[in-house]
Amino acid sequence: MTPRFTLHDGFEISRIVKGGWHLAGGHGAIDPVQAERDMAEFVEAGITTFDCADIYSGVEQKIGDFRRHYPDHARKLQVFTKFVPNLDDLPTVDRAYVERSIHRSLTRLGLEQLDAVQLHWWDFSVPGYVETALELQRLQRQGKLARVSVTNWDTDHLAELTAAGVRIATHQLQYSLLDNRPEHRMVEFCQENRIALLCYGTVAGGWLSERWLGQPEPLQPSANRSLVKYNLIIDDFGGWQRFQSLLEVLHSIANRHGTDIASIATRYILDRPLVAAAIVGATNASHLPAHRQLGNIMLDAEDYAQLNLILTERRGPLGDVYELERDRTGKHGRIMKYNLSQASR
Repeated sequence: MTPRFTLHDGFEISRIVKGGWHLAGGHGAIDPVQAERDMAEFVEAGITTFDCADIYSGVEQKIGDFRRHYPDHARKLQVFTKFVPNLDDLPTVDRAYVERSIHRSLTRLGLEQLDAVQLHWWDFSVPGYVETALELQRLQRQGKLARVSVTNWDTDHLAELTAAGVRIATHQLQYSLLDNRPEHRMVEFCQENRIALLCYGTVAGGWLSERWLGQPEPLQPSANRSLVKYNLIIDDFGGWQRFQSLLEVLHSIANRHGTDIASIATRYILDRPLVAAAIVGATNASHLPAHRQLGNIMLDAEDYAQLNLILTERRGPLGDVYELERDRTGKHGRIMKYNLSQASR
């Protein structure tokens, strides 16, 4: 069964979280009936924590429909959603804007209280993010949400929230063998402030898999946005040849443990300090057997010694959490979509 993690307030989640981004389009056609059946399989396998967002097109509604159609499964479910104001709306985000977004999420999901709302703020040069977090905390006191969380914050601005008295339960961020930016400053800060980490990108959108082992670098890896996004991280890590060296080591470790590259990459992150869970992006349940075995994998000293030889050669990515992605003129920022929320409408 999937292992569990208890947050500081006593709330229990599964250490594997079913991500929702892949159900929003851009990763192939989604059959809504089959999507609900897949959700049921995840819950039955002990993966009872789902991640979604107000900007993931249709995903909150899909989870809400699943909850209505599978009431017994719904009682076991924990749902973490996100509040992501549009970049263009940031100067005018106010109490009414926040309330519209939270009301919309509650309605779509069919809930009276959201388990957690993860705040994202596109541009910290625009003021209002502290006030917005305090508005979420006000709604928490009213019972509309159980936890205030964040996603993709850097350390200095997260420190502003905690200094203002906002109690942050979790921080969802990108963390993988290819991207160790959380270790630069964020892990230490979160440890001091009892903030658990929810990690996405642990398999780099599918790059960390046997599919790419021994393959030449693709000229245009644009089958979906995940491949584009994480190919940039591979470049920052040190390029294709260094990436291939990492895959070779992971393949060797996976063979010793009778599993696959993606499982070893995910297990590595689950073993990092403060990591509560890894978020797996799944359009279907095809990888569920591998997800179910993650709790049985135990990396040993030999595994870490092999990995460290490669990881000490990394060139990047540099900077704090999500710092590269916030540069809208840079290669990471140019691929982002900044105005997907409907809270202003």
